Amino acid sequence: MSIRVVVADDQALVRRGFAMILRVHHDIEVVAEAGTGIEAIEAVRLHRPDVILMDIRMPEMDGLEATSRILQEADWETRVLILTTFDPDEYVYEALRSGASAFVLKDIPPEQLATAVRTVAEGGTLLAPSITRRFIDRFTQRRVNTVAAARLERLTGREGEIMTAVARGASNAEIAEQLSIGAATVKSHVSSILTKLGLRDRIQIVIFAYESGLVEAGDHDVGH
Repeated sequence: MSIRVVVADDQALVRRGFAMILRVHHDIEVVAEAGTGIEAIEAVRLHRPDVILMDIRMPEMDGLEATSRILQEADWETRVLILTTFDPDEYVYEALRSGASAFVLKDIPPEQLATAVRTVAEGGTLLAPSITRRFIDRFTQRRVNTVAAARLERLTGREGEIMTAVARGASNAEIAEQLSIGAATVKSHVSSILTKLGLRDRIQIVIFAYESGLVEAGDHDVGH
């Protein structure tokens, strides 16, 4: 089954360029294009895509607001890949808090775009290295969210360990090795964390871990 994609960008040439790049792949189907945030919402409602490539700066409604509305409304599994020329901190942070699963810059090599779409469609997350560094640095000046911190009590000790490792960028396989448990067990714990805390994916686990004070920027130990 092919991955159904909606491409949203206010520049027609850019939008169609992305669509053309993706259409050469037999496992990806571009089902619609949109030039505004409003059009993106309407296209998603009509076509129910697996992945939405979403620009940030668009008329009528920007991509951040459109992302938030789409993910709040969707009753099926759909994921948003933010694709933009802009990467200031406020955009990164708000895009991820809105529920986006990936954030890459428009200078991504064409051959990597399809890979990014597949990664997101499979439930993975993706951030450009420069964005990751800026995103983590942002938390060095943030205060702990006490409401989020209280929600940590829902987790078991092992789930707290695994959440910490995820927040520091470890894969399931790396966590399994570090904690001497099976990869399937790690995956089960991650699913439990998402359910207990009402989170969408691993990126939201990272956000929550830093906001709650579970992990602090510059602290690199994993497990104990």
